[in-house]
Amino acid sequence: MKRVVIAGTHSGCGKTTVSLGIMAALTKRGKKVAPFKVGPDYIDPSFHSFVTGNLSYNLDSWLLDSDTVKYLFNKNKKGMDICIIEGVMGMHDGFGIDNSNGSTSHVAKITKTPVVLVVEANAMSTSAAALIMGYMMYDKEVQVKGVIFNKVCGEKHYEMLKLVVEKNLGIKALGYLPKRDDISLKSRHLGLIPADEVEELNKKIDDLVELVEKHIDLKSLEEIGDVEEIGIVENPAKDIYMKYKSLKIGVPRDKAFSFYYGDNLQLMEEAGVKLLPFSPIKDKQVPKEVDGLYIGGGFPEIFAKELEENITMRENIKDLLNNGLPAYGECGGLMYLTNGILDLQGKYYKMVGFLDTESMMTNRLNRFGYINVETKTGIKIRAHEFHRSSIEENENLEYYYHVTKYREKFIGQWKCGLTKNNVVAGYPHIHFYSNLDFLKEFLDKCIEFKNR
Repeated sequence: MKRVVIAGTHSGCGKTTVSLGIMAALTKRGKKVAPFKVGPDYIDPSFHSFVTGNLSYNLDSWLLDSDTVKYLFNKNKKGMDICIIEGVMGMHDGFGIDNSNGSTSHVAKITKTPVVLVVEANAMSTSAAALIMGYMMYDKEVQVKGVIFNKVCGEKHYEMLKLVVEKNLGIKALGYLPKRDDISLKSRHLGLIPADEVEELNKKIDDLVELVEKHIDLKSLEEIGDVEEIGIVENPAKDIYMKYKSLKIGVPRDKAFSFYYGDNLQLMEEAGVKLLPFSPIKDKQVPKEVDGLYIGGGFPEIFAKELEENITMRENIKDLLNNGLPAYGECGGLMYLTNGILDLQGKYYKMVGFLDTESMMTNRLNRFGYINVETKTGIKIRAHEFHRSSIEENENLEYYYHVTKYREKFIGQWKCGLTKNNVVAGYPHIHFYSNLDFLKEFLDKCIEFKNR
């Protein structure tokens, strides 16, 4: 199957805009596009799904081992015509400074996928070749096969860039996007805002597709991506296939709670779990006969007023959890289960009130990046944190996670993840394939609750 990685020289160079434009243009041409995102990000994949109509999956080679990345990549591209893998940060940026650090280049090597490099070329000409050469030479195992320029001043500017690259580097210049502010997407929390909040997103995408069709050589891009398959890898989760087929798990899915790894949800279904989506904003109570809740992340602070106003939902969840219903919550899910959220304007909104603490929004990131988590029961997991809030510590709280953080050396450690009754909720975002024991522990609790 055809596949390419769209990598960037640095964060903000335009790789998301280019990736979305290519995905949307290929979809418009009738191609079945399998979208992927390198790293732990949730928001870019929501845009991928919007423009392709297909679920986008994360490929994170720090959270997951290489064989698991290969397995999930093979699994999630079945039945598609072409895979477009959007990179993260700069092409070689990841966790630490070695070449096996979860970077875009690392994932490209694992999946044996050729790279198209996005270069922001504003006010640049011949120097572009030197810049691109550096990315090609830094790790020669990465197959940089093409380049797309962003923020180009016009056709003459592009022709100059194309000439110097193809003459000196021997790779294909596939085209460019002109300097246009009206096709950019707004930011929130150092990431793109969720797809269902972008005003006139359809018009932006239509305009972007028009530019891609006019200025980017999609045929040559597909030719670059016509490479051999990476081979079959055994399913690392085969032992839990259909093991939990009697369970029903409620999953909040609305504008307040949308941060879920697609592989997490699919893994639960493959384990036999029936997922029951509901909205803490619109529905009056969780689906009946649930055996547990999986409350993912999102932006509950943005929709705190609507969440507070749905009193029957908040009381229903609190009653169920007090009665022993198991639940797993992460980040926004943790915040929702506390007494309330205090926003940056000093306004307080009541939440579920199951965990006896307050969630407080802050002006800066409190935690950001990859971490190592060990649970109270000894399960070790790699995870990721990204949050602009904190919880108020008090003597009534019981912690479930011990967190350590390293880069090239030990950085710090702290306690995190609250537990009460059969509930675990914390800031870390956890990919279940990082350690299947974590998911099994939660689902086993759900079985015990169901059979009590």
